[in-house]
Amino acid sequence: MKKSLSKNPNMLRTMIGTGMTLIVLLSYAVYSNTVNSEYYEYNTTNEHESMDLTQESEGLAQWYYTTTDAITWVNFTVYDAPSGSTLIVEAEGTNWSHSPNLGLTDQSYICNEPNSDYSDILDTCEYSRTHTMDLVNGSGTLRGRVSLELPIKGKGYLESENIESAQKEANSLISSAQKTITWKVKVVSDGETHSSAGMLVESEFSSHQLVSLSKFKINPVEETVYSFSALVGCFFLVLVIPLMIYFSARYRESLNEGKRASIDD
Repeated sequence: MKKSLSKNPNMLRTMIGTGMTLIVLLSYAVYSNTVNSEYYEYNTTNEHESMDLTQESEGLAQWYYTTTDAITWVNFTVYDAPSGSTLIVEAEGTNWSHSPNLGLTDQSYICNEPNSDYSDILDTCEYSRTHTMDLVNGSGTLRGRVSLELPIKGKGYLESENIESAQKEANSLISSAQKTITWKVKVVSDGETHSSAGMLVESEFSSHQLVSLSKFKINPVEETVYSFSALVGCFFLVLVIPLMIYFSARYRESLNEGKRASIDD
């Protein structure tokens, strides 16, 4: 290492300069996300509420319910319906997204890009006013997404110039998702509505209201430790691999010199 530095004094200056550049960049990254961040974190409620469905016609499997909340998820579950019947859910007031894979942890799907280039790989949600589901064994759950902009788990982030504009954007996000929707649920077979006798239908939705808004910050001490660890790791890779190659070459060269010396003797 000393010989290398003596033969190439610029190597040490390059290493120090690169290290200082990385330190400055990482320090600025920590600063920009703690003191001068343009991102804001907002939190919303994530309440699961049941729909108190009202039967449209007595004795028929046909119900309705009206919501006025900002909704992300809706679930409609049917029990003990005739085998082979079809569940139909219509939303008067908006289109909504549905995929058979929604809510299944072992399946992949995408809802916010209906014309995605990955549609051949991932299941793409259908965006429509009405969705259907075949009740093969007489039971099943149809899941859907209403607002794709609201955070599912109640925590989201947005970029804004200041806290006032961020507050307006967060309020606008919630208010734009608040729609009056009448959900119409029915179970049919061969185009005819079934009798509701012995049938159980349950439905629920997730509603959101803005709770808090704050400037996004990270722990500067923690991020500095992570940044320094990353810097040390980078230098470790930059130095160790070339040195391993160098010493391996020197070792092989010394072996070859020993073999040549033994042959000459």
